[in-house]
Amino acid sequence: MPRYIKYLIIAGLLVAAGYVLGLATIDRSSQPTPEPFTVETAYTTQRIANEPQPMSNFSEFAQIELTTNEARRVDVYNRVAPSVVYIEITRRSTALVDEIGSSGSGFVIDQQGHIVTNYHVVQGATEIIVTFFDGTITRAEIIGTDADSDLAIIKVDIPAERLIPVTFGNVDDLQVGQEVVAIGSPFGQNWTLTTGIISATNRIIRGLGDYSIGSAIQTDTPINPGNSGGPLLNLNGEVVGVNSQIISETRSNSGVGFAIPSDLVVRVAEELIRDGEVSYSFIGISGGDVSLPIIEALNLANNQRGVFVSSVVRNTPAEEAGLKPPEIVGTGANERLLSADIILAIDGTETPSMAALISYLARETRPGDTVILTVLRDGEIIELPLTLAKRN
Repeated sequence: MPRYIKYLIIAGLLVAAGYVLGLATIDRSSQPTPEPFTVETAYTTQRIANEPQPMSNFSEFAQIELTTNEARRVDVYNRVAPSVVYIEITRRSTALVDEIGSSGSGFVIDQQGHIVTNYHVVQGATEIIVTFFDGTITRAEIIGTDADSDLAIIKVDIPAERLIPVTFGNVDDLQVGQEVVAIGSPFGQNWTLTTGIISATNRIIRGLGDYSIGSAIQTDTPINPGNSGGPLLNLNGEVVGVNSQIISETRSNSGVGFAIPSDLVVRVAEELIRDGEVSYSFIGISGGDVSLPIIEALNLANNQRGVFVSSVVRNTPAEEAGLKPPEIVGTGANERLLSADIILAIDGTETPSMAALISYLARETRPGDTVILTVLRDGEIIELPLTLAKRN
């Protein structure tokens, strides 16, 4: 190819390149700015211009806004989880050296190192190891246990500034349908939060001794093995109960869990720390709720409620106060109830159920107190002073 043709080609390419570069540097300040458009999501709305956006704007666009209850649950977890502990137990399986282990939960109640848990969590323990939310691991000793309430107090020896006590709430303020949360270690999964509602109050559940626990809280909050001893909390972050039992054939949550009410927990904790034991009041009766057959037999109103006294133990406060067992005639199919004592109130507080009576005695009285029982007998209302004894 002649040399002059090569020069012409090169010159043409240089001119074309200059034209392209010129297009790239045109002043666009006089050009109209595109109108922004709106992007909507389930969480936020933001106007985005038709040009690249800074990354900070993208982060703001992507941020999820929590609902009020979601934010409260997050806050409860962040505030209370440091007060909740994971408890590992070693037990002797025989009189020899073989050992078995189990686990549960608990929570700090003061800066002296006292921790509340269930009695059945630490029952028979030969060694207790406590792990805190920040990773601190230490041994604990048992200060006191109470089989009747299924509660225990253990103690750790760590600096007070590293202990964050819980705040207790008032169980009298609880409402059926109210949202609650539980924090614990179900199946060893530490510091798990589950949520549900208060399903019922004033339930009776069995303690590990000879007596029942009144005013238990029923909840559908998932409670599984390992949750035992952990707190049930309202959305203010206050402890309203200690998760204790479930009704399940598989030992896993089935929608029916029970917690020991916080006011009973406070009373038991104070006495265990101070005295090493709990002194409960004792009347000396067996009984139950007023049922339809009792209403029919005694010709009572259909809405009559109270505690039907089915038996009176000899040489007890009940017998001394004058409570009477039912008067029954006949046997078998011919048996008829002629008369019975029905406890309507104690110290002016209505007792519509046996659970209410048990709860009042445990929460409001001490052995040696004198109370006034309001009793319905043979259609008349009478008042009987009764001096409470101590449970054996």
